[in-house]
Amino acid sequence: MRIVTLMENITKSESLRAEHGLSLYIETKNHKLLSDCGCTDAFLENAKTLGVDLQSVDSVFLSHGHYDHSGGILPFTGINPTAAIYMQEKELLPYYHKTEMEDRYIGIDPAIGQLTQLNVLNGDIVIDEELALFTNVTGRELWPKGNLELKKKVGDNYVQDEFDHEQYLVITEENKKVLISGCAHNGILNILKHYYSLYGSYPDAVISGFHMKKKSGYTNEDIVTIKETAEQLSKLPTKFYTGHCTGEEPYEMMKEIMDGQLEYVYSGSVVEI
Repeated sequence: MRIVTLMENITKSESLRAEHGLSLYIETKNHKLLSDCGCTDAFLENAKTLGVDLQSVDSVFLSHGHYDHSGGILPFTGINPTAAIYMQEKELLPYYHKTEMEDRYIGIDPAIGQLTQLNVLNGDIVIDEELALFTNVTGRELWPKGNLELKKKVGDNYVQDEFDHEQYLVITEENKKVLISGCAHNGILNILKHYYSLYGSYPDAVISGFHMKKKSGYTNEDIVTIKETAEQLSKLPTKFYTGHCTGEEPYEMMKEIMDGQLEYVYSGSVVEI
């Protein structure tokens, strides 16, 4: 399995673009697929630079209903109108970043809901022997506090986003299982516990943001959450790749605990599993 990061918040190459968004290109024995499509069409430019043929992609998975994972999907369909797109029905609802200072729409472009190749799901699905999706993670252990500013609009009211629109991709190839999660808004530990309840073991590898990034300083509570998450992940027989909403400072804290068990992915990085 080969995984190329087409878009992430940072890059180490002057020829590649970076933005607040995430897009992964994944090649398996039977599939060429995308997990998320970044914030804009910039991932298309990166794909061309990296020699990735997006016209050959057969499946696209949108991890949750936020713009920074879905903003490039409409431009993508301009060059590939046949790839099957999978998303949860609740991803189409209106989501906002809501504070006393800000009231900003962060949901997906409603036009995505009109795409003819769209597969709108309501729960778990097994696509084939390689690909499966699950959702409905309800645990709240070390739930990211940044979620408290993220709301769903219901009528004229804003209610807490419970992230029941978040879905997780499980890829099985030969004897390896890889879990792909966009931002792990439901908390990576809760997602992995749900995964274990479904599969009876932990994945060989996980690629996911951990939603720990903050615009300004980290409180003692934040640091405890970051380090406790790393401590628990370090006990699992799993290799972790992270980036995007994890944040570079939390990554460094986690890296001190997890060492070689944790790696950062960035625009242009390639992972072979």
